[in-house]
Amino acid sequence: MPSALPDGEPVPADGALPASALAGAADRPLGFYLHVPYCATRCGYCDFNTYTATELRGTGGVLASRDNYAETLIDEIRLARKVLGDDPRPVRTVFVGGGTPTLLAAGDLVRMLAAVREEFGLAPDAEVTTEANPESVDPAYLAALRAGGFNRISFGMQSARQHVLKVLDRTHTPGRPEACVAEARAAGFDHVNLDLIYGTPGESDDDWAASLDAAIGAGPDHVSAYALIVEEGTQLARRIRRGEVPMTDDDVHADRYLMAENTLSVAGFDWYEVSNWATSEAGRCLHNELYWRGADWWGAGPGAHSHVGGVRWWNVRHPGAYAAALAEGRSPGAGRELLSDEDRRVERILLELRLKEGVPLALLHTQGHAAARRALADGLLRPGPYEEGRAALTLRGRLLADAVVRDLVD
Repeated sequence: MPSALPDGEPVPADGALPASALAGAADRPLGFYLHVPYCATRCGYCDFNTYTATELRGTGGVLASRDNYAETLIDEIRLARKVLGDDPRPVRTVFVGGGTPTLLAAGDLVRMLAAVREEFGLAPDAEVTTEANPESVDPAYLAALRAGGFNRISFGMQSARQHVLKVLDRTHTPGRPEACVAEARAAGFDHVNLDLIYGTPGESDDDWAASLDAAIGAGPDHVSAYALIVEEGTQLARRIRRGEVPMTDDDVHADRYLMAENTLSVAGFDWYEVSNWATSEAGRCLHNELYWRGADWWGAGPGAHSHVGGVRWWNVRHPGAYAAALAEGRSPGAGRELLSDEDRRVERILLELRLKEGVPLALLHTQGHAAARRALADGLLRPGPYEEGRAALTLRGRLLADAVVRDLVD
């Protein structure tokens, strides 16, 4: 089942934010994340806030149904308009994630996007993305999304090898994600991402090389590659604990990452965040950059997190409880926290260091500056950006990014 929400202070029933949250808002981009919590089956490694029909049966009734989910989520978009008041910002990015958003009808996703457009307006160059399961779309579905205003799509490929997909409990067949890229291009999508996972138990170097080659050969302009994290409480964690499958060690993860960097860079992809590569600046995921740069976004849907002007909050997890709150005219927020200046400083270092451009050295305290000098001497930070006042990771630094961050925030 999904992991627990953090603790926090109560969210007001009307969702109101403190006045300080919108101070200077005009200088920050605004994005929307729309969470669709439904999946046909639960992947063995997943601890996201998602639910299968079996998991929902008897726990939410009609309120948890995906048949009327779009209308429920639109209610939260309208609540966002009330909470943000006369905030004049058009929305810069919209990202529909899950779960499997494409389990909903294409018309539902288009109506959700239309509600954002009607309530807030979209920037002329707005990026509008949805995640998609390769087995849940076809050419007609993709054409409907594109006609409805979506201009970027992200397919969960994970691997090109059947035995690896089986360990991950992925239901699509090898080759289908690559076909989806062609179908998306034919529908008019200029920007297409493929998600890959490396370090699955039983995956070999050859398997990973084949996945990289297949992804590149499909012709996306963006690839995300993530090390498998085995979360407690997942089916995969239980299988590893029982000795049914082995666990991949950190050295293997590092080797696979180096393979990804080499293969993708030779193919014309450039890294811009530790786990993300694009063929051009236009191909970058602008929505994720909002997160990494601490901008404002409203997360609508069960368990979705939001951040506006140093206030972070999160919704109740269960679709039934989420729908019930909105039906009663209440915010579905489960808790929130007001970030201090120190919290925001630490988060900037944590997130921006992952970006190719790095993080300003001016954010570091005395011990952090000393750590940055050591990291530079150890080949973990690039000399050029350092001389210009930024801490930016080398390739070796990317492999040790978590350790570098821990040192810099001290």
